[in-house]
Amino acid sequence: MVINTNISAQSSARLLSESSSMLSKSLARLSSGSKITSPEDDAAGLAVSMRLDAQINRLNATKVNVTNAISFNQTQDGFMSKVSKALDRMSELSILSQDVIKSNADRALYQKEFDTLGAYVDDLATKDFNGVSLFGGAALNVTTDSDGNTFSMNGVNMTAAAYTTATAGDVSTTAGAVTALTNVKAAITQLATDRATVGANITRLSYTNEQLSILRENLSAANSRIKDVDVAEESTQFARYNILVQAGTAMLAQANATPQSALRLLT
Repeated sequence: MVINTNISAQSSARLLSESSSMLSKSLARLSSGSKITSPEDDAAGLAVSMRLDAQINRLNATKVNVTNAISFNQTQDGFMSKVSKALDRMSELSILSQDVIKSNADRALYQKEFDTLGAYVDDLATKDFNGVSLFGGAALNVTTDSDGNTFSMNGVNMTAAAYTTATAGDVSTTAGAVTALTNVKAAITQLATDRATVGANITRLSYTNEQLSILRENLSAANSRIKDVDVAEESTQFARYNILVQAGTAMLAQANATPQSALRLLT
């Protein structure tokens, strides 16, 4: 029996230190909700999780861009639906002005309404959305994924000749009304094409938005499997380490008391 070197106490102290360390890690996991509280827990898993977190954040930003693009197109269509009503009325005025029983004074009144509606259509062509022209005709590139790839959203040009020619029509004479009707009908045809273009943009962007939501959900699930703690399993481990710490503390006390037995040999 020796008293200078207490191997039992050293071993107990080492094991108690290990149990205490594991208990601390278990507490950190349960309190943070993450099973990777330090790079040493899972170095490779941490690296993968960081990349997934970054990709998920980029997807969230992409969804914002796509949603704004959808709102842009919906605003376009809202304005064009009013243009459609204006052009319909202008075509009606063109027909009314061709009535043989109408006088030139009557046609002059039709011209006033025709000019007012034309000015309304011309004004809508200048509208913008957050400083971006709604009807400038330029294609806009919308980001569609976390890598920055884009979709070229077709533009609508309401300053095209089909519109400006129609809004500048003259229904103050029968001959002018005939020409004005032809021009307005061409504008209505162009408007139908432009609304179809906007509708196609909205459909494409809506599909992209849904795809981004599904991808984000799947990436979040994958990331969760890597870094999120299983509370039930970790609670079991916590109870185990807690018992080991308590038992180790008791055994260390016993080991430290062992050398005292040497006193009996001296009495």
